[in-house]
Amino acid sequence: MHIEQRADAVEPVPFPADGRRVVFYLLHDSRGDVDDYIVYKLSELRPFAEHIFVVVNGDLTEAGRARLEGVADTIWVRENVGFDVWGYKTAMEHFGAERLAQYDELILMNYTWFGPIRSFAPVFERMDAERVHFWGMTDYPGEKPNPYTRTGEMHRHIQSHWIAVRRAMFTSPEWQEYWDTMPMITTYVESILNHESRFTHHFEVLGFVDGVAYSWEDYPSRHPALFNADLLVDDGCPVLKRRAFFHYPPYLDQHAVIGRWTIEKVARYGYPVAMMFQNLVKNSPPKALYTDASMMEVLPDVDVSYDPAKPLRLAAVVHIFYEEMTDELMDRLVMLPENFDLYITTTNAAKSEAIQAILDRRADDKVAHSEIRILPSNRGRDLSAFFIACRDVLEPGRYDLVVKIHSKKTVQDSFNHGRYFKYQQLDNVLNSPGYAANAVALFQKEEGLGLAFPPMIHIGYPTMGRGWYANKAPAAVLCKELGIKVPFDDISPLAPYGCMWFARPEALKILVDREWKYEEYAAPNKHTDGSLAHVQERIIAYAAAELGYHSRTISTTEHTSISHTALDFKLDQMGATMPGYPIDQIQFLHRAGWLGHGGIVALTRVYLKLNHPRIATALRPLDRPARMTHAWLWRLRHRSELKKYREEVEGDLTEGELRPSE
Repeated sequence: MHIEQRADAVEPVPFPADGRRVVFYLLHDSRGDVDDYIVYKLSELRPFAEHIFVVVNGDLTEAGRARLEGVADTIWVRENVGFDVWGYKTAMEHFGAERLAQYDELILMNYTWFGPIRSFAPVFERMDAERVHFWGMTDYPGEKPNPYTRTGEMHRHIQSHWIAVRRAMFTSPEWQEYWDTMPMITTYVESILNHESRFTHHFEVLGFVDGVAYSWEDYPSRHPALFNADLLVDDGCPVLKRRAFFHYPPYLDQHAVIGRWTIEKVARYGYPVAMMFQNLVKNSPPKALYTDASMMEVLPDVDVSYDPAKPLRLAAVVHIFYEEMTDELMDRLVMLPENFDLYITTTNAAKSEAIQAILDRRADDKVAHSEIRILPSNRGRDLSAFFIACRDVLEPGRYDLVVKIHSKKTVQDSFNHGRYFKYQQLDNVLNSPGYAANAVALFQKEEGLGLAFPPMIHIGYPTMGRGWYANKAPAAVLCKELGIKVPFDDISPLAPYGCMWFARPEALKILVDREWKYEEYAAPNKHTDGSLAHVQERIIAYAAAELGYHSRTISTTEHTSISHTALDFKLDQMGATMPGYPIDQIQFLHRAGWLGHGGIVALTRVYLKLNHPRIATALRPLDRPARMTHAWLWRLRHRSELKKYREEVEGDLTEGELRPSE
């Protein structure tokens, strides 16, 4: 479309000393919540804006509205259609053109950033002095061809999370025409093409002058808001994009973006990073956030962080099926830095007597109180013991922290497998008094930390790439019943494989509030993937995240050495089969159809493409029928897994004992 430049363009002017500013803040939250970072941000904006208009795309709870009322002048809730673009368009219409003309500057901004990391004041002071018609916080350079259309050019543009516009521009006919002719936005790509990447160039061609507070030209990458966030913060930028902490990890890996360093820097500048995690954990796939923010803690065996002046009320919940392991487990528990209450579950009176005799003999000083509870059923093993038999222990307010371990032997596997799995769990939870003190100290330092557990086991077990196993479909059913909306990780969940952990009881509330029944768990001889215990194991971090609590993994230096060297070699071997960065290799496998349960058909296709391209070309006509057949078989298996889960969970229950799942 041809755009003619204005012949009578109004000269750009600085923001007046007594100028008036209105902010249109676009908010969307799938739960209708208003998190702390939003209240903090808007309250810090108040000295620079006479009017703050919050437009909510979607739902808003009464609690959310109450929080906004303290920081906003107008709260307007609309249907979640048209993305941010139509949120701004309709909000300005609702505000009114005549009323808007009384202001000297409007800012269109959204919820996709944290801040102010650094004070807003220096940025406003600097940009107020600029003679511009509009300005933004950061920009993005042009690209040829346009990456979204593969043709033409995507022009350099101000990024749409913060665009400030002066009166000469937003009272112009060109401004009105821009919004009057804006098509309905139905996809993210349409939002990029019709507004974000178009806005700046469109008004530049018309003769309007723009500025940017932190230009990409001053940074070592083309996308400083994502790749150089730490440098922006050092330069005084008050805005930190949320995307850097939930973007696809292999993409950030390719560009060597280290989110942990950015978070540490943000904390040093005084921003309350707990607000970041509170929001991110609810709205990000947990394993993506965990990876982007490097949320694994390698703890030393010397206490370097525990604060004895701030003791936590500790409880240990221990399921002992193999009573001969009692001494071994107690040797671990007395490593805790404070006295604790001990709750042991076991399966019969004879085991209870044997365990009690060992406790009496040991008479550990660290044990302030002890109970042994005999379970009426071993269905669900340590998890039913935890969530049913010890439900009272997990009531919020009774204890500050609960450590869960159990007598793990993994008798179904070889000696080496079972031995490694046991030590990988116990060592990474309670390895030494210093290590245990450092683990507890994490919860002293981070009020938002809900869980800490060992990293995913991968030595001796093919867990990587298939951590959901047969549990993803039943997990989705259970999460819907429990109201857990945290997005799932596609390949493997962030989960405490092996079921040993430290947990803040408040983070377990969703799973504790649900009254589980032993009959819902599979019988001990049917304790397989897809059964309730395995599903619970995989959604614990998701249940905590729904309440705003984040999870970390913890590891000893020894186990980190063992794990990293094994991972290094395995990934090196797999990487040798394909060129490029890991993201290129992953995308190649996606295109080949191997990832996402492509099976032997896709694996054969990958092999032929790499090693015998002519044969692959000749066999291409057979590719679609083979893929369709495999997909049909996979869907059939998927449905059977879900059916099996429902039968196991609901089959033995009388009517009304279990809330129906949709």
